[in-house]
Amino acid sequence: MSYEGSCHCGKVAFSVEGDAPTQAIACNCSHCRRKGFLLSFVPAAQFTLLRGEDALKSYLFNRHSIEHRFCTDCGTQPFALGKMPDGSAMAAINLRCVEAIDPDGLEVQKVDGASF
Repeated sequence: MSYEGSCHCGKVAFSVEGDAPTQAIACNCSHCRRKGFLLSFVPAAQFTLLRGEDALKSYLFNRHSIEHRFCTDCGTQPFALGKMPDGSAMAAINLRCVEAIDPDGLEVQKVDGASF
């Protein structure tokens, strides 16, 4: 099983191996709060960029530990890349960019990222 997502204009698309999540994380850090992300973290090996590497730009802030990737055409950030606390590679999926997922149906866990 897998699920797919994309930026708004469709230049960037990705696939994630595994069942679509039923839970999401809503972080209140300065970045996530402004963008309204609902996130799911998956091992990097489960993430595949289907198209759009040439349309992506990276944004780093704070500790520069997460590479926030956004489409240079429409500005949407469909995912980010980084490391889990144990050091393993991960992808942070912006579930608002997965059309098959209803954001209102997700169980949302609030994270106080502003205090990190």
